[in-house]
Amino acid sequence: MRTQPSSESPASAPSRGGEPAPGSVRSRVRGLVERWARNQYELVRAAVDLADSPVWRIDNAPTAAHWLADLADVATCTTREWIRVGRALARLPAIDAALAAGDISYAKARALTRIATPDTEIELLELARDTPANHLARRLATWVRDNSDDDELDRHQQRNRSVRWRVEPDGMTVLTARLPPLYAGAVTSALTSGVTRNPPRPEGPVGLWPSLAQQYCDALHRLVTEGGGGTLTELIIHVRGDGCSLDDGTPVTGSAVERIAPASFIRALVHDAEGHPVNASGRRRHPTTRQKRVVAERDRVCVDCGSTELLQYDHDPSWQETGRTVTDELHLRCAPCHKRRHDRSDDRQAS
Repeated sequence: MRTQPSSESPASAPSRGGEPAPGSVRSRVRGLVERWARNQYELVRAAVDLADSPVWRIDNAPTAAHWLADLADVATCTTREWIRVGRALARLPAIDAALAAGDISYAKARALTRIATPDTEIELLELARDTPANHLARRLATWVRDNSDDDELDRHQQRNRSVRWRVEPDGMTVLTARLPPLYAGAVTSALTSGVTRNPPRPEGPVGLWPSLAQQYCDALHRLVTEGGGGTLTELIIHVRGDGCSLDDGTPVTGSAVERIAPASFIRALVHDAEGHPVNASGRRRHPTTRQKRVVAERDRVCVDCGSTELLQYDHDPSWQETGRTVTDELHLRCAPCHKRRHDRSDDRQAS
């Protein structure tokens, strides 16, 4: 018996095993994202309309955000953000149109409306289109640094520093900090040093190992209760022709670096014509500070998993094999990958 040809298009036809074809999944997800973006656009514009109306005052609400939060059954901070974004869109027609059409996500619109002006929104919108949302904040921060007066930006960051906390329903307390770059660099360096100097141990009756986030929490508690006098930390700042940044890429103004330079111990790391750090070698077990600079600048992240946490300097091949420490044979590995690599090496030797 002859069968009728399928009316399904190749893009929507299921693949083998009953799974939807990749093209179908991508199209479906794209459609959901566009509809969600349009709904978010309508939501923030409606929030502004309601905030500008007298209805929330009639209900004796303290603010429009509180009234909307009760009505929508969400946190007040969420409705404040709806109103802020909606008001900003009213003076940013290009970003407003892009969000309305679903060309950018609500997450990108939130980030853009924090710094865009009618004069800069076109340039920033193009930058946002070329940048994933999870990388956009740092890209925008670099743009702000490059297009701002250093002293003015430093004053802005200093004025807007804050630490807040709130109690969660399970009794835990959530800390939220907005720190100027050099503050943040000093804090994260101290926490990382605290984790490195205090190896984790199994906890509880079943011996569960604490996560990295839990280890950072313990390091913060030790730092507050015991003080940081016994903790040696290092804050690395890169000063290049295209601007200054912390070791994790956070942009820093040149004027901030100038202020701390007189009281800092400065080392220079020289790059070759192609921008690669110059090799530094020595016959010793542990790498020198100069060698660490070279390897950290070259690798930046764990060469095995891409992590930026708890990075260590690993000999590859091992120092036991070569008896030397040269930068070409050193690699950044996070502590778990470093341990796994040596465990595998020990297992091979044992067999």
